[in-house]
Amino acid sequence: MDINVVNALTYEDFVKLFGNVVEKCPLIPAAIWSHRPFKDLADIEAHIRKFIHSLPDSGKEGVLRCHPDLAGLDLQRGTLTRESQEEQSQAGMTTLDSAESLQMYSLNTDYKERFGFPFVICARLNSKADIVRQLSERLKNDRAVEEVTTLCSLRLRNIVLSDIQTKL
Repeated sequence: MDINVVNALTYEDFVKLFGNVVEKCPLIPAAIWSHRPFKDLADIEAHIRKFIHSLPDSGKEGVLRCHPDLAGLDLQRGTLTRESQEEQSQAGMTTLDSAESLQMYSLNTDYKERFGFPFVICARLNSKADIVRQLSERLKNDRAVEEVTTLCSLRLRNIVLSDIQTKL
C-alpha cells in the first residue's frame, strides 16, 4: 500500500485497517492518525512506538493484557484475531499434543500470576520449542521485557507490504 494511500485514509478507515497492529488496541492507531502525513512505514512505526513508550506503566500493562495466551482458551474457542491465529499457527502453537497443551496452560497460568498479564512473544519469529524455553526463562525474571513493538512492526509490514506484493 502506497504511503499516499495510507495518508489519504479517513480516520475510520485508518483505525479499521491498523486497529489490530497492536493486539486489540485500536486506540493506538486512533491516537497517531492526527500525525499524518506519514513519510513512510518507519514513520508510522516511530509514532506507534513513541505512543506506547509514553504510556504510564499501567497503560503499557493494559496493552499487554489485550494479548491472548499462546495456545490458550482463545485458540481453543476459535476467538483469536486473524493475526494471532496466523502467528500462533506459524509457531506450531495450533498443533500441540495434549502434553504440550497442558505444559503451555501451566506456564501461561504461572506467568500471569507472577506478572499480571499474559506472556507476549513474537510467535512469528520463534518456534514452538523457543517459545516454551523463553516462557520458562522469563518466569525467573523480576520484570518481563515484552515484544509488543516487534509484533506491531511485523503486522504493519504485513498490511502495507502485502498490498505492494499483490500488485507486482
